[in-house]
Amino acid sequence: MEAFRQVLIVEDSPTQALRLQAVLESLGYGVHHAANGQKALEVLEKTFCPVVITDWVMPEMDGLTFCRAVRSRPYPGYVYVILLTARDTLNDIVAGLEAGADDYLVKPVHPSELAARLKTARRILQLEATLKKRTEEVARLSVTDPLTQLYNRRYFNEQLPKLLQAGRRHQRPVSLIMTDIDHFKKINDTYGHQTGDHVLQAFAAQIQGSLRAGLDWAARFGGEEFIVVLPETDVERAGIVAERLRLLVAQTAVPSAKGPVRITASFGVSGTASGAEWEISMEVLVAAADAALYRAKENGRNRTEIENLSLSVQEPASPMMASMMS
Repeated sequence: MEAFRQVLIVEDSPTQALRLQAVLESLGYGVHHAANGQKALEVLEKTFCPVVITDWVMPEMDGLTFCRAVRSRPYPGYVYVILLTARDTLNDIVAGLEAGADDYLVKPVHPSELAARLKTARRILQLEATLKKRTEEVARLSVTDPLTQLYNRRYFNEQLPKLLQAGRRHQRPVSLIMTDIDHFKKINDTYGHQTGDHVLQAFAAQIQGSLRAGLDWAARFGGEEFIVVLPETDVERAGIVAERLRLLVAQTAVPSAKGPVRITASFGVSGTASGAEWEISMEVLVAAADAALYRAKENGRNRTEIENLSLSVQEPASPMMASMMS
């Protein structure tokens, strides 16, 4: 059944509730029932209903108090509240709307009027859901690299300090893997930039497929350079992850008009040992990974180098730190 066709009736009178239920079911709505506002809140916690029809006068928690409670709680979507009342003075209507009701119906309720009000509710709920989806998409795009669909530098710069702060507080390890594709300029020169983009996408897909869902994440750091963030992972384990990914990448062949493109990548790893007491900044952690990556390139590429910050928290020399935060 359509999500917006789930209705919760909040009514202490069994007779009135049954009458409303019969009308709603004849209109094709799924119906849930609660005898008062407190019970209705419990129902909404277990079974989200986007439309609520609530009586005003009820025991334990009346309709106005219930409306205020609904507006104070987070739900997976908007709750459209129709207040059912015998009070039809202007002051009463205003009081109901100010308490959080979206609409009202005066008893006795005519089925045609109820159907029209519910049609309005569904239209508004659909608009709200569309707006929410677009807002979430805009937020996602603002932190996503459009080519690889990994996070971008902005997201990395915003989220890593928070992760490090949590790691310090709980004395939990955090490790980074910095990597880039070997001789990427040559790939662009030989096969063209379109093939180069395909190589970046394939490389990003290999990275993404190696992450633990809901825990690890990766970002495109710039050009052909990527960075993998491994919470709850000490530097030794991160080195194993990097080496496994290096071997996987070395087996990758990206199709092109000139034949398959074989690629390799170099990896630099930084982090701390499990349980280590440390005060390491984002700059030091990234600089250490960058220095390890630089060593990997200097030592022949297609290899993994590790910088264990549990042994030293001195900031290592880094060829990229001057421009890292730009």
